[in-house]
Amino acid sequence: MMTDRENFLRTVEFRGPRWITCTVGLSPGTWQKYREDLEAVAIRHPLIFGDIRKGSIDFDAMPPTYGKGEKFTDNWGVLWENAHGGIEGIPVGHPLADWDKLDTFTPPDPLVKAERADRPDWESTAQRIHSAKQHGRIFWAGGERFFERLHFLRGYENLMIDFAMDDPHLSRLIDMVIQHNTTLLEKWASLKPDVIWMGDDLGTQSALMVSPAMWRKYLLPGYQKLFKIVRDSGAHCYFHCDGNILEIIDDLIDAGVTILNPQVGANGLDNLVKMCKGRVCVNLDLDRQNILPFGSPQEVRDHVREVVEKFGSPSGGLMIFGECQPNVPLANIEALCQAMEQFQLVS
Repeated sequence: MMTDRENFLRTVEFRGPRWITCTVGLSPGTWQKYREDLEAVAIRHPLIFGDIRKGSIDFDAMPPTYGKGEKFTDNWGVLWENAHGGIEGIPVGHPLADWDKLDTFTPPDPLVKAERADRPDWESTAQRIHSAKQHGRIFWAGGERFFERLHFLRGYENLMIDFAMDDPHLSRLIDMVIQHNTTLLEKWASLKPDVIWMGDDLGTQSALMVSPAMWRKYLLPGYQKLFKIVRDSGAHCYFHCDGNILEIIDDLIDAGVTILNPQVGANGLDNLVKMCKGRVCVNLDLDRQNILPFGSPQEVRDHVREVVEKFGSPSGGLMIFGECQPNVPLANIEALCQAMEQFQLVS
């Protein structure tokens, strides 16, 4: 019997998986809103959610930055604030908004501190990687942000001006963040996980946040270095990126991304099929801006069917991800799970 790990690797490597890996993401706010009713949905769909037992979910648990009214300072000194609750807050305090502070700024130790917490012991992490592989499960290692960390530290408007003015301090900031991430990725690479995850939101609804020329001048070299560490270790390189990124998909593939996580809503399904199918494995982020929150259950099912029909292939290369925030009706979450189960077998 094929394990989840083997099927996953066959999908990424275009070696003929048996099924399409499908995942439903439920934000803390979604659990808080629907509570036992959502738990019942999860229990009905073990192929999607795994073994969830009644009473095992804390519906009101909120990780750092997710609590309404919360203010939280992360390990880089960035102040986060949350106005709504249940979804991630936003950075409002930027420790390097003034370049005069750059000379005395010290990043956290990436081997000891994650963005918002302490890192688990590396020896126990190595044991968990070994155990996951032995039991046929994929082990995901997590990198950190690059572009987002730059504007968290500087402030978004400041960073955009830095790009436009070619500020001489900018290269020092970029080097600092890349060195931080390099240290972390090299440690992960030494432990031989199956996948190393990284993510940065680089697009707006209709275009990149910076021009393709500025992307290639300031940002692409850093990503190339980070992705190379991952690929040289034998791990697959997973890159999450919200927004319209059509102009840089070729760059990301050439730089070493083997699993790309783009949004249907911002990029268009047909555009993504044209640019990605057969070239890079895609964990496709279903339309969470329109269809999942505002469509009917039948429209949700039709959306999943269309994705499978257009992007699916016996050779692999397609995974499906549906993110459900509190604005997604419970009936649509149920329909999403049903459709994933119906269409996930590779034909």
